Amino acid sequence: MKLTKEQVLAVVNEAGKKMSADANYTSIMVGGFVQSQQPISHFIQAHEQELGGAEGIVSVIFHCALIASAYQRAGGRIRTLTYEDLDAAARGEPLARLEKAQLPLHEFILANVENVEAQKLIAMISLAIDGAA
Repeated sequence: MKLTKEQVLAVVNEAGKKMSADANYTSIMVGGFVQSQQPISHFIQAHEQELGGAEGIVSVIFHCALIASAYQRAGGRIRTLTYEDLDAAARGEPLARLEKAQLPLHEFILANVENVEAQKLIAMISLAIDGAA
């Protein structure tokens, strides 16, 4: 399922408004994603050092939750991903692969995430979600 730039922007803009209105919005998004996608959450936590600690982990999970929301809003059903899904998505350079597969997500990641390792991790997880949506 190809996402459009408009679909991604709609989710991002809505998240921005909700974050301004509700200080707990980020926590709710992160908590919901962690509960529904435990293998992904464990995988992200294993990269704590590259992500700069707990704050980096939360940021990656939040961005992955937004990406999953974009797929869901576009009509995709996101099942709980497995470690096998992550392994399949880990082949090759994730940012380059995501640029070809889902340009709007690639642009979203580059515009909103500074840490290069976090960008790669979010791109890889996006590819796993894309393969399962």
